[in-house]
Amino acid sequence: MPHLRWWIAALLFLSTVINYVDRQTLSVLAPELTKTLGLSQIEYSNILTAFLAAYTVMYIGSGFLVDRLGTRVSLALFMAWWSIANMAHALAQGVWSLGALRFLLGMGESGNYMAAFKVVSEWYPAKERAFVNGLIQAGGTVGAVIAVPLIAWINLEYGWRLAFVLTGALGLVWLVFWLWIYRVPETTAAAEEQRPAIPFAELFRYPQTWGLMVSRFLSDPVWWFYLFWLPKYMVEKRGFTMVEMAAITWLPYLTADIGALFGGWLSGRMIARGREVLHARRLCMLPFAMLMPLSMLVNHVSANAALALMSVITFAHMAWKANQSTLTNDIFPKPMIGRASGVLAFGNGLGGTLFTWATGYIVQWFGYDAIFFIMGLLHPIAFLITHRYVRKAI
Repeated sequence: MPHLRWWIAALLFLSTVINYVDRQTLSVLAPELTKTLGLSQIEYSNILTAFLAAYTVMYIGSGFLVDRLGTRVSLALFMAWWSIANMAHALAQGVWSLGALRFLLGMGESGNYMAAFKVVSEWYPAKERAFVNGLIQAGGTVGAVIAVPLIAWINLEYGWRLAFVLTGALGLVWLVFWLWIYRVPETTAAAEEQRPAIPFAELFRYPQTWGLMVSRFLSDPVWWFYLFWLPKYMVEKRGFTMVEMAAITWLPYLTADIGALFGGWLSGRMIARGREVLHARRLCMLPFAMLMPLSMLVNHVSANAALALMSVITFAHMAWKANQSTLTNDIFPKPMIGRASGVLAFGNGLGGTLFTWATGYIVQWFGYDAIFFIMGLLHPIAFLITHRYVRKAI
């Protein structure tokens, strides 16, 4: 097939679009479900935590599955699992059933990234990896953009239960094309067969592992907040209706999309011009980290100004993340990419889980201002850790 690797990149992009549409379905429907099922702020936070707990634990498990089963089979398995789990949300009757279904959804969704990261190592050279990773990250933000108007419309026309069924069915369609198109490159397969297995425990001998894990622990919770809490914030704090919220909250997700592509392109351009790979990644991450303290102003300005600030913040975060996630491909050898990705993603999953769980309590007790203040500090600290510990490949 001509240009096969770009067809593969398109499928990775679409898998992440579907991944985010499925997880965003609850977020978009949160104002409605809060009333229909009688959920408090803390109960809603606990439901999100159930998703993130499974999502985080399965990072490591899915990383092992990717290395063991290969990218083709493992990604197909993950997609089928989370798509069916999302469709089953239509059966939810209350906080416990909804929490259990979110847990099942989280078990499958994290595997999307473990498989995608290894595909990037299998198919793309260093100068293209950040762009493809940015494309994968952009798929998430496109999914978030699509999810808001799509799910709001389905909810208004057909109800919230059918919204879960229809969004979940998208993954089953994607699955047909993935199994038809994707194959592991022969050179990669041969190279992995010749490399001896690397013990899992050896990962923890390297400061790069700890530096990346802590960096992701600190920075990723910002995206989880915008993914899970933004629709609620605009309705409850800013006074928007569901229709008004759906009409405007796509903008921060769109700018995040642009940021993911721009951040990946920028470091790739530096590498193509001769800049050392890891230095180019860190150099790109610095200015984006310095934009994140703008978060502290969000709750003190008008609704339109707040939306503009949040759009800048999501742009900077995803430009940062496109380079941060690519460091995994740059540092670790191909045979251990799945396990390494799982371990490092465990850091951002753990940070997201704890932060999302705490957000419900902080919002209920102190308001949103405290959340925006905390988020403004996380990326600068994460950059200092990355700069100190992530300086060479293993």
